[in-house]
Amino acid sequence: MATARQIIALLSSLNEGNKEQVYAIALQVAAAEAKRGRRSVADELRVLVERGRETKESDGRRSNSGVIVPITKPRGELQNLLTSSYPSTKLTDLVLDSLTAGRLKEVVDQQRHREELRHYGLVPTSTVLLIGPPGSGKTLTASALAGELHLPLFGIRFDTVITRFMGETASKLRIIFDHIASTRAVYLFDEFDAIGGKRTQDNDVAEMRRVLNSFLQFLEEPHVTDSVIICATNHPELLDRALFRRFDEVVEYRMPSPELARELIISRLSTFATKESLWPAISDVVVGLSHADLVAATEEAMKHAVLDRKKCVDVSVLRDKLERRAGMRNAVSNLGEERSTT
Repeated sequence: MATARQIIALLSSLNEGNKEQVYAIALQVAAAEAKRGRRSVADELRVLVERGRETKESDGRRSNSGVIVPITKPRGELQNLLTSSYPSTKLTDLVLDSLTAGRLKEVVDQQRHREELRHYGLVPTSTVLLIGPPGSGKTLTASALAGELHLPLFGIRFDTVITRFMGETASKLRIIFDHIASTRAVYLFDEFDAIGGKRTQDNDVAEMRRVLNSFLQFLEEPHVTDSVIICATNHPELLDRALFRRFDEVVEYRMPSPELARELIISRLSTFATKESLWPAISDVVVGLSHADLVAATEEAMKHAVLDRKKCVDVSVLRDKLERRAGMRNAVSNLGEERSTT
């Protein structure tokens, strides 16, 4: 049954009119009931939460989801291991190619209908590996999945998880996976190659091999909360081969095509008037720029328009911002090449 702390949080949420908090607390109670073997009670609670959320969406009412549910805030040692947020980002906010967008939509659909899948002995996708260059939208994808599923997003802080003391890193991972098992949310392991590197590398140490083995064991443990685990890396070539088959889904991100670049820029400029000749004037300079580069350059041009009291983004200013981003990317690339030859 619910603990006194959960009942207090539940009543506080009801008094504040915050339904999203109520749903999150109910899911925690469901997880606890499932652990005690009371699966039917847990399933009934989950169904009621899903119905409540679907009704809220159909009515067009926005929840007070800008604040993390108090009971799901990292506490104790978890405060140093996790960051927390409650994103409102949706998949429609991302500009992705049709294949990538379709695969992410499948993950959301399976999570939304997980009880129906289980009725037929099927398990919904819950572990996803995102690979691709920096700035291609991997981290934003984790926010979008959390937003679509109305779940908190917990980011794993590798700077505090990984230590030089033998056994401590694996112990901290155990704490994180215990939280994954008890609190349904989206968990993001960004820069995953920090622990997922190849176990056969010459510069590898026995401790990191143990850490990776521990992670693989934790990843395969069943959990009753239906949490979604997202791992992201810019360097898939560094990952141990055994990792790829441990994930339900592997999604590869690429640099945006000219068509996607155009769609992304036009989408970002939707609140400003634009000229018909905008795209021909910048089409050559977007080649090689990432999603993040395109967004940053476009927003800089928008800021310039706002400060100049203009309702239209100047095409020459936008081109200048894009060229600057291209120059920064080339400088970083050249620096990397110089280091590799020294």
